[in-house]
Amino acid sequence: MLELLLCSMLTIFPDYLYRRYVQGKRIGQEITLYSMWYELRWGISACLILTVSLITMIFYFHPSTKAVTAVFRTVTILPEASGRVDEVFVGVNEKVAAGAPLFSLDDSQQKAAFETASRQIAEVEAEAKVAQTELASMDGQIQEAEGALRVAEDELEMKTQLLKNDAVARREVVRLTNTVEGRKGSLSAALAKKQTLETKLRVLLPAQKASAEAARAEAQVELDKTIVRAGISGTVQQFTLRPGDVLNTMLRPAGILVPSEAGRGTLIAGFGQIEAQVMKPGMVAEAVCVGKPFTIIPLVVTDVQDVIAAGQLRPTDQLVDVQQMAKPGTLTVFLQPLFDGGLADVPPGSSCIANAYTNNHEALADPNISTPRWIFLHVVDTVGVVHAMILRIQAMLLPVQTLVFAGH
Repeated sequence: MLELLLCSMLTIFPDYLYRRYVQGKRIGQEITLYSMWYELRWGISACLILTVSLITMIFYFHPSTKAVTAVFRTVTILPEASGRVDEVFVGVNEKVAAGAPLFSLDDSQQKAAFETASRQIAEVEAEAKVAQTELASMDGQIQEAEGALRVAEDELEMKTQLLKNDAVARREVVRLTNTVEGRKGSLSAALAKKQTLETKLRVLLPAQKASAEAARAEAQVELDKTIVRAGISGTVQQFTLRPGDVLNTMLRPAGILVPSEAGRGTLIAGFGQIEAQVMKPGMVAEAVCVGKPFTIIPLVVTDVQDVIAAGQLRPTDQLVDVQQMAKPGTLTVFLQPLFDGGLADVPPGSSCIANAYTNNHEALADPNISTPRWIFLHVVDTVGVVHAMILRIQAMLLPVQTLVFAGH
């Protein structure tokens, strides 16, 4: 309607002035309701053509959409393991900080596993003390074996000298030789056992203790999983959990956590596909939201999704008919406030109306630009004011439209 009024001032109104003051035709006499079309046919035709052209130019170069939402994400409250609820620490719609406990599961099995792992560590430590005691006793056994070996060697040496003078039987020398070999074997066995104990203390028992500590750490991790904590700060929603409830990681979540900053930094808008060549990152935009009426929020286009969701395809067991994708999708555009705190008072999930404005400043600054193009780009930038006026009218009428005419 605003475009029609503007175009009529440039077409129908001058045509009427010509008929009135040049041709002398007056309203109610020569210009009546029945002769108006014939008398003002040039102005009316030009008005219709100019209005359609203006509307097309405005909506193409300065696109508008009502499909704008302050989208926010939610975090599912879900334990890492299934179990029965033992205790609940928060209530519905309660604000929690990151790391705050939400609820706990029955942890009897995890505590038993942790206690078993702790006992294994104590067992390994006790075995290490026993091995150290055995190692100390082995030093005494080695000294005893070395003394016995020296006695046998001395006696063998003496009997060997006596054998040269035939003062002792050869059989006695052979017996002492066997005794010396036996004492050497006992000494080697004692030394080997000592080395075994040292290796056990240095390698085996530390490895067993490390394995037991790893098992205890694993048990501690499983025990910690029984207490479900908030991953981020936010508000707990749809949280009706009670002690005794059974939670399943696949089928039954505990509730939803809405992050504190969710939906307060970006608006996501769906523009028509025809604006795909116009929408570019860096464009200035404006929006008015239902949750914050009478306020124009300055925005900037930060990103334009390079695909349209309506054409997505994933493998199934049936062939997809292209006719099922005939419904056109929208071009997803991300809008962020031009100034800090621009969306601070907009509730997440609010529906909005947004305009984006084409800026040809750089093109107009080109010294090689032609005159027709210079005029055209100036017209394109100028008609953006019309769309800005329409958005402000919508901002003023939004509460009336929502509360009165929509019956809300």
